[in-house]
Amino acid sequence: MASKLIIEPEELEQQLHEPAVVIVDLCKEKQYRKAHIPGAHFVNYADIIRIDKPVMGLLPYDEPFSRLLSSIGITADTHVVAYDDEGGGCASRFIWTSHVFGHNNTSLLNGGLHSWANEGHLLTREIPEKNTTDYSVTNTGKYTADRAHILQHLEDGRTCLLDARSLDEYTGKKKYANRGGHIPGAKRYEWTDAMDRFNNLRLLPADTIQQQLDQLGITKDREVIVYCQTHHRSAFSYVMLRALGYEDVRGYPGSWSEWGNRDDTPVEQ
Repeated sequence: MASKLIIEPEELEQQLHEPAVVIVDLCKEKQYRKAHIPGAHFVNYADIIRIDKPVMGLLPYDEPFSRLLSSIGITADTHVVAYDDEGGGCASRFIWTSHVFGHNNTSLLNGGLHSWANEGHLLTREIPEKNTTDYSVTNTGKYTADRAHILQHLEDGRTCLLDARSLDEYTGKKKYANRGGHIPGAKRYEWTDAMDRFNNLRLLPADTIQQQLDQLGITKDREVIVYCQTHHRSAFSYVMLRALGYEDVRGYPGSWSEWGNRDDTPVEQ
């Protein structure tokens, strides 16, 4: 996929010792301690989200996110490469959050730890030294959609909603909130549908994904709002769309954990 948002293991291997590159590992800590990409800094997924029960997956506040970026040596000039071991959900959430906070120089490792390890690239247990910085970032409000924005644009033909959850969640058969179902008019494109299970969970070829999205009416001329239960899976959808060249993509931080737990939001099943 021709985009700097997506980086291949071979490309990353050539940049491992570049001082301007910071690699961020969003696997489970147990996996990180067992084996990770050389130089990668572990980031706990729980530290990049905020919870206000029952709403999960909210954006962090400015200060803690600034502190987190500074703790692993990120500056305004840093090229951040993120990866995980689940196909890209956690890593994509880090990337989306970085974009919201104004840091756009980011890449997702295509296939993550699966492609890196399975294709013979070097792994280590060595914990890298942390060169802390003083990097202050602010939530710009870009690339996000809140409940009010979605309600305002439900009947807007230019806006479409991409639901990245499973079919059972979409139909309401499984529910992880007070109400089950989906936001009216939302098209379901499960996040794993874009992954190539025969190629170490890389993204499928761009034209394959684009054809699937076009058939759903999720076209490049529209504003696309992505959501799931907590904007974890749909963060991967955000990166996928941006890599395909979609310009107007927004993530819904609270996602169904907000929408489905309110009694003043319309629901379809």
